[in-house]
Amino acid sequence: MLQLTPANAEILLRHVKAETAFDMEGTLATLTEDCLFEDMPSGRSHRGREAVRRYYQEWWDAFGNTPSQSKRHAAAADMLIVETRFVGTHRGPWRGVPASGKAIDLPVAIFIGFRDNLMSGERFYYDSATLLAQIGAR
Repeated sequence: MLQLTPANAEILLRHVKAETAFDMEGTLATLTEDCLFEDMPSGRSHRGREAVRRYYQEWWDAFGNTPSQSKRHAAAADMLIVETRFVGTHRGPWRGVPASGKAIDLPVAIFIGFRDNLMSGERFYYDSATLLAQIGAR
């Protein structure tokens, strides 16, 4: 069975701990300078730590969401695919939709890359129709 290298597993744990604590600097410190975050449903890509900072801030401000209930994962030395859920409350505007105060529980698949003992990026797959329905925009 393939698994992450110990260094990649350690950086992933640091990343999740910082992300769950809404520690922006700690989260960004786990990423390569040229990291790439791809939000597949929106078609938007974010390259570099400052672009990723804005991406995280958008989600944190809108939902205060954190990953929870990770169900399955598949690992290689330099890549991890994880099925998880993002839970939170729609407490701030998100892409033109005003805060509704409604709870979200969004299934997400994330492809995570690693390079030089840091995370090199994340690619997110989720159903935007489910998210819009949960926040009352559909």
